[in-house]
Amino acid sequence: MIPYGRQIIDQADVDAVVEVLRSDFLTQGPAVPRFEAALREATGAAHALAVNSATSALHVACMALDLGPGDALWTVPNTFVASANCGLYCGASVDFVDIDPATYLMDADALEAKLATTAPPKVLVPVHFAGQTCDMERIGAVARAHGIRVIEDASHSIGASYRGAPVGDCRFSDAAVFSFHPVKIVTTAEGGAVTTQDEMLARRVDLHRSHGVTRDPALMQGESEGGWYYEQVALGYNYRMTEMQAALGASQMRRLGEFVDARHRIRARYDALLEGLPVVRPHQDPAGRSALHLYPVQVEDRARVFAHLREGGIGVNVHYIPVHLQPHYRAMGFARGNFPVAEAYYDRAISLPLHPGLTEAEQDRVVEVLREAVGG
Repeated sequence: MIPYGRQIIDQADVDAVVEVLRSDFLTQGPAVPRFEAALREATGAAHALAVNSATSALHVACMALDLGPGDALWTVPNTFVASANCGLYCGASVDFVDIDPATYLMDADALEAKLATTAPPKVLVPVHFAGQTCDMERIGAVARAHGIRVIEDASHSIGASYRGAPVGDCRFSDAAVFSFHPVKIVTTAEGGAVTTQDEMLARRVDLHRSHGVTRDPALMQGESEGGWYYEQVALGYNYRMTEMQAALGASQMRRLGEFVDARHRIRARYDALLEGLPVVRPHQDPAGRSALHLYPVQVEDRARVFAHLREGGIGVNVHYIPVHLQPHYRAMGFARGNFPVAEAYYDRAISLPLHPGLTEAEQDRVVEVLREAVGG
C-alpha cells in the first residue's frame, strides 16, 4: 500500500534519540530548549513552546487567552476536530465559518458576513489547510476591528510562508500552533508547539503546559522558602514534550527546507500528470508558499473512486469530514446544510499520497489507478 503520508527518518534522527536515551535526562533536559530554538529560527517568532501534541498546543493557547465559559470560539468545518474541541475544553461555545470554494480555507467574506449578524467570538482559529496559509492579513484586520484574538492552526504548515515571511511569525495573530505528527512536514512522533511574539502570552502557555506550577518569583504569590520551593498558581496540565521527541524534532528541522522542496516537486509532477483528467486539482495561492502537507483533489462519485484506489494499493484518505457533522456536534444542533461549501468540498474530496519519500514510480502508479477510476 502506498501511504498518503509517512515520516522520513534518517540515521542522524536515530542517533539523536539514542543520545538522549543514554543521557541523564529523558524529560525536562536540554533537548526541548534546542528544539524550541530551531522553531524560533524557522518561524521568526520570539517565543516557541513545545508540547506533547498540537491538540495540547491549541488548548493551552486558548487557556493563555483566557477563553472560558460564556465565551465563543470560531473555526472552520474543514479541519480535524481538535481545532474546535479546544474551545469546548475551556467551557466556551463553538461555531464555524464556511470555507472558500477555491482554497478550502476560511472565507474572509463569510467571516465578515457572520460578524455582521452575530456577536464576535473571543477567539478565532483559522486553519492553514493542506499547508496553505489563510488570507491572514485580511482575517487579522477583521479580527482586530472586532476585538477578536486569533490563533493560527498551522498544524499543516511548518516551513510555509505568507507574504514573504515564515508562517508562525504571528504578524497577523496572537499565536500559531504546529503539529509534528508522523504524517506532518517534520515529526517528533507525537508533538506540537505554540509560537508567539507576546512574552506574557508565552509565559502563560509555559505555565499551563506544566501543571500551572512555577518557580518564577515574578509569578509566585508568596516568598520563596528555599531552592526546592514552587507554587501552583493556575490549574494547568502535564502537556510537556519529552527529550526523545524534542531530539527527533531538532534533528528533523535540519531538513525542513529539503522536505518542503521535495513536496513541491511532487506537487508539480502531480499537476502535470493530472492535466486533462476529470479531477479538481488543489489551488496554490501566489501570496504564499504552501508547506504542501496534503494534495487534495475533488472527484465525482468519491466513494467509488476511493474504493478503487484503496483496492489498487493506494492509501488515499479524506481530509476532512466537516466537524459540525460529527455526532458530538450534531448533538449541539449543527446539521448538514449549515456550511454548504465545506460540505460540498467534503463530498468530493480525496487526498492523494504526498510525502518526500514518494518515488516517481509510486506517483505514476497513483495516477494510473486514479485514471482507471475516473476515466480519461
